[in-house]
Amino acid sequence: MSNEQRYALLLRRATRAALATALLLALCKAVAWWYSGSVSLLAGLTDSLLDGAASLLNLLAVHYALRPADEDHRYGHGKAEALAGLGQATFIGVSAILVGIQGIDQLRHPEPLGAHALGIAVMLLSLAMTAALLLYQRHVIRLTSSSAIRADALHYRSDLLLNGGILLALVLASLGWEHLDALFGLLIALYILWSAFSIARESVTTLMDTELPEAVRERMLRQVLDIPGVLGCHDLRTRASGSHWFVQLHLELPGDLPLSQAHALCERAEAAIHGDYPNAQVLVHADPIER
Repeated sequence: MSNEQRYALLLRRATRAALATALLLALCKAVAWWYSGSVSLLAGLTDSLLDGAASLLNLLAVHYALRPADEDHRYGHGKAEALAGLGQATFIGVSAILVGIQGIDQLRHPEPLGAHALGIAVMLLSLAMTAALLLYQRHVIRLTSSSAIRADALHYRSDLLLNGGILLALVLASLGWEHLDALFGLLIALYILWSAFSIARESVTTLMDTELPEAVRERMLRQVLDIPGVLGCHDLRTRASGSHWFVQLHLELPGDLPLSQAHALCERAEAAIHGDYPNAQVLVHADPIER
């Protein structure tokens, strides 16, 4: 299996796992909320439903992003992953608003909660499933650097804290502190809103062709400058599109160097960068330097 095929397989598995997890948890939380009436559980249910919608959007976007480059998209379709991140941020932001409205209503018109044990059991299941999904997503991100999976993991990390907050609210409610349920719902809504902002900011960074991290750029420069015969390097430009990186640089070479040797040094520079970053497409321009 080639690197491209392995990459596509990992992304498809990760998006399907996220969608399945969100839908299963939404079903469990719907049953628990129906019997308990907990605002915190409603927050979790609303979030899981929107997680499912966001994960479905992510799955479709990743499927599109994996399409090879064509005549209309010479750099591929990787930016679809960042667009999916913006879609996820929208879904999650709507989730936060709905939960906040419900929490305020519960504060104004409090009602007793029921089925504490069922709610607690469902939240323990949610914590276990979300943690397992995050471990798998972290594995996929490490191997692919996918911005879509990174955005998905970011909001599922917020879900992990959200589910922990809901569990705490239910435990306190079972001990007689039922009025804290609505307050926890409001705090959870604020945290969800912050997660939406974080996902949107990262997606915009990709869409605006922000440079790769400085540590990566410095390593690329060191690799090139360590090649015997290379006098210098300038105008290094980088950007990301999905899992693919695009790198351009000017290589400073002796002006009296034969064309064949200059070409060979340019290829060595490309190979040096590509060796450490196999997802990078490197374009090198040779600049003659008179000595």
